Amino acid sequence: MQTLVDLLPTAAVILIAGLGLALAHRVLERGAGASSGDRFRNQLLMLVLTLAAVMLVILVLPMSDTLRGQILSLIGIVISAAIALSATTLVGNAMAGAMLRVVRGFRIGDFIRTEEHFGRVSELGLFHTEIQTENRDLTTIPNIYLVSHPVTTVRSSGTIVSATVSLGYDVPRTRIEGLLLEAARNCALEDPFVKILELSDFSVNYRVSGLLTDVKYLLTVRSRLRASVLDALHGGGIEIVSPTFMNQRVQPEGRVFIPPKNAPVVTTDAVTTQEKVVFDKAEKAESLEGLRGRYRDLGGEIDDLKAEIKASDKGSPEREDLEAKLARRETRRESLAEVIKKREEAAAGE
Repeated sequence: MQTLVDLLPTAAVILIAGLGLALAHRVLERGAGASSGDRFRNQLLMLVLTLAAVMLVILVLPMSDTLRGQILSLIGIVISAAIALSATTLVGNAMAGAMLRVVRGFRIGDFIRTEEHFGRVSELGLFHTEIQTENRDLTTIPNIYLVSHPVTTVRSSGTIVSATVSLGYDVPRTRIEGLLLEAARNCALEDPFVKILELSDFSVNYRVSGLLTDVKYLLTVRSRLRASVLDALHGGGIEIVSPTFMNQRVQPEGRVFIPPKNAPVVTTDAVTTQEKVVFDKAEKAESLEGLRGRYRDLGGEIDDLKAEIKASDKGSPEREDLEAKLARRETRRESLAEVIKKREEAAAGE
């Protein structure tokens, strides 16, 4: 009987702690928003409240002070070990993120490739970098991975786009090179050139390349270059088949494997649609980053104008002109701040 009486305070604390946790969980669930940040905050808060409830129950349990101290010490060691193991990765990613910011090897909107990952950077975080792939998916890469692996960045000033084709030895090299250069020019590539990659046993491997200055359309231009190579070679009467090509069907003498010239032509506005669909988030992130940069630049211009106004004579025409410029800059900066706020809210809701 005495044991039951001694356990009553503990049972009451356990009951109150359980009800408190259930109530807190319900309140947090009702107030949680749709964003992952709200869910993470609520989960972290519930973890802290649960640990506090466990500690409170241990403090009121009918046991000796020595045993209670040992249990509390054990819990402290477990929590410390968990934090230490987790902190190793967290600190490593944070330092890698800071390093990426300092080095500035790439920025939001750039195409990057690291190992098997390729896409446009849509977010630069402290612990991770997010890229949008060719399939419009979002891939999150830990910053420590980017620091420890080679990263290739497509230069915003332009990159080389290439297409490779294998043709037989019976076709004159000069004729092929001329058609390939024509195909590159049809894709608006600058300074096109042709390289012979390999003289294999049965064919010659050619590569046509050119400079693409608007790298936003990298995927589309790569595809258009291959299509243009196909059309140019077929239009020049050159078969794109290997000399080892075999077909079990009996063909009439003189038959060549080139599509008919009167085949229907389907035109599409691929240049203006493909990248906008695939890299929509990266485009928005790059645009938002540009607005933030303009906002910072306006802040610097405002500070410079204030300094010039302070140094000018009161009532002078020069001072009035500077004050008018300052008012325009401040109005523009306020409008820009509203636009940035709306863009950030829209990005957070996606």
